[in-house]
Amino acid sequence: MTIGRRHLALTALTALTLGAILLGSFATASAQADRTPPAADASRALERAANAVVGLQAVAVSGARSAGTLGRVRQGSGVVIDADGLVLTIGYLILEAEQVQLLTDDQRRIPARVVAYDLASGFGLVRALAPLKLEPVPLGRGRALEASQPLMIASGGEAGVISAAKLVSRRAFAGYWEYLVDDALFTAPARPDHSGAGLFNERGELVGIGSLFVSDAAGGNGRLPGNMFVPLDLLPPILPDLLSRGRSALSERAWMGVNCVEADGRVRIVRVTDDSPADVAGLEAGDQILRLDGRPVPTLEALWRALWQGTGSRRAVQLEIERGGQPQTLTVHTVDRAATLRRAEGV
Repeated sequence: MTIGRRHLALTALTALTLGAILLGSFATASAQADRTPPAADASRALERAANAVVGLQAVAVSGARSAGTLGRVRQGSGVVIDADGLVLTIGYLILEAEQVQLLTDDQRRIPARVVAYDLASGFGLVRALAPLKLEPVPLGRGRALEASQPLMIASGGEAGVISAAKLVSRRAFAGYWEYLVDDALFTAPARPDHSGAGLFNERGELVGIGSLFVSDAAGGNGRLPGNMFVPLDLLPPILPDLLSRGRSALSERAWMGVNCVEADGRVRIVRVTDDSPADVAGLEAGDQILRLDGRPVPTLEALWRALWQGTGSRRAVQLEIERGGQPQTLTVHTVDRAATLRRAEGV
């Protein structure tokens, strides 16, 4: 039997409250009352939050660079954040997209256009081209969340699901694809439908947008499957730029075109993008990157911070690498990644 997402939203508060008790999230009943709105108000807020989550389907342009890793057709979710149909999602869903559709709870399919793809934060924005008739959600702050705080995750579309979760850690996250976000939010248990899903606090405020499945949500050496969410704190400072320019100033930065992993205090290249600056410079999968412009880079975070230390997107960086046990020095002439992406006609 299929249970409607709106019904699930009404029961989510019960799950959140029960989860908080079981996890010992709140020291006393009075402390809980100080932080949490009355049950009826919270239930309405969570129902509004759940109803504002829509399904999202995007189709990338023919020949899109990103199709090799993301596929040409992408499915995920988005969250309505203003009264004019502006929907916040995770950027990789709409990267190089030529078609975007939003799917509402009442099975309407609404065409949308891409407004922004922000490389630095990872956010994507689309705007519905017909009325969504959905109330937008208020924006919250990920930095205000406390460890083990009960939260709600909602995905959209025909298979949309709502569930309770808890915050298990908050820390910097370095992605293998030249990506770094400070104060990322990590939740458990893991959800497979994380792409663009909304993370909400008990007041129904949006505090994060779903990005990834991770095996180490708690950090450290322990294994706890979970999800990484991009914190909403990153959005307000860059929203004017996203609406007017399609990306933030921080996204105009050097790009090499490598995927890397870190292990045992070293960074190793696992993939080089065809025709990228790294490919042209002669970098290969298996190369270990030791230094960038003379600066040791033992972790992904150190590598990306060193790469973006200089000004502008086009510059020459020196990489000291090890290949087959032998040291080499290569020069990579970086570019603005946006210039390498394909766009739909007329965009």
